[in-house]
Amino acid sequence: MIQQVTYQGQILAIIVPRYFDEMGIHFFTSNDLSQQLAYMHHPAKTVIQPHVHNPVNRNVQYTQEVLFIKKGKLRVDFYNEQQQYLDSRILETGDTILLVTGGHGFEVLEEIEMLEVKQGPYVGEQDKTRFVGITAEQTKVVELSN
Repeated sequence: MIQQVTYQGQILAIIVPRYFDEMGIHFFTSNDLSQQLAYMHHPAKTVIQPHVHNPVNRNVQYTQEVLFIKKGKLRVDFYNEQQQYLDSRILETGDTILLVTGGHGFEVLEEIEMLEVKQGPYVGEQDKTRFVGITAEQTKVVELSN
């Protein structure tokens, strides 16, 4: 089951757990998000018609990141825009998360390998505001549901 992390009606993140497995194409994001996330599962011999993507001007205001957990275990701590801690989730090998809005921090619980995809270009420290987060003892971990 896909899990949306929300705060006051705003999507902070979308988690696609490692066990998600449905045939077809499933978009988990609305058309207005600047980062789109979909899952695709097709049988052998499926043909996806060749195509090119047309140049389209897009206005991107916030960086949105997608993390693919290749190996390991990662705790994701969620914060609202005012940098107040909300709760945490544990991601494991095979999980994917789209970080949409709000703040986030991480603690590596087991050695991790992950891929990050986000919009560019990266503008260094102008790209983010760092702040002091919670400690491991302060976390409220919400379990991912099957």
